[in-house]
Amino acid sequence: MTDSQRAGYQSVPDDLGGKAGRGWWDANASEYLDDHGAFLGDTDFCWCPEGLRESELHVLGPEADLAGRAVLEIGSGAAQCARWLVQRGARVVATDVSAGMLAASRRLDARSGTQVPIAQADARALPFASGSFDAAFTSYGALPFVPDAAAVHDEVYRVLRPGGRWAFSVTHPVRWAFPDDPTARGLTATRSYFDRRPYVERDEHGTITYAEYHRTLGDHVREVSSAGFVLMDVIEPEWPGTTTETWGGWSRTRGERLPGTAIFVADKPAAHR
Repeated sequence: MTDSQRAGYQSVPDDLGGKAGRGWWDANASEYLDDHGAFLGDTDFCWCPEGLRESELHVLGPEADLAGRAVLEIGSGAAQCARWLVQRGARVVATDVSAGMLAASRRLDARSGTQVPIAQADARALPFASGSFDAAFTSYGALPFVPDAAAVHDEVYRVLRPGGRWAFSVTHPVRWAFPDDPTARGLTATRSYFDRRPYVERDEHGTITYAEYHRTLGDHVREVSSAGFVLMDVIEPEWPGTTTETWGGWSRTRGERLPGTAIFVADKPAAHR
């Protein structure tokens, strides 16, 4: 199998691509936290590799209003964001498809002294009653790793109470036209922005081990709107002057010229659709 067959932009069956994430995150949970744990913090709410925190953006509302709110984190990884919310009095549940990441969450609970209720769940089939939460969010979780993100939005809509907030951060869609390279080479577009084939990795046997899905800005907006949400904001963080860390393709070289993250903020109408 050639290198281009092992990794690249490929059309793959939805069922195979959509189930690859669980195994990849199970296998790479420890390495991921070794690489990025210090940047993320054990009890901090980081929205993106640019380093912007919920304490700065207040996407879920003022900190003073978080106490007592029922909040769901989807694709939580080791639940660092949820832990930050717990410390502010929110009633939080963190979900992830990966048992490896949830085991890491328990280790961070022990280290930080802050306990977060967790559940292993696919974001497209949440194990909660309708209208259970006041807010839901994910920071780079779940949505990039499924071929049918619309199913995630529908489930979030279902479990939110009327007036609830749904916020999620993803790689900025424009980045998909550029190489995932933190140097100046990553500033030249090399593929079509409209090519929606996922980025796929395979093992030596050809089995799909990783799949990440691209959606254009319009795709995201249509999926959010079709679920019934009202889009309130799209935040495109500029590169902060204080952030010097390189994270994969995120770097100052690129971040000062190209958007790296998009944070979508949407509300469920106060009256049911």
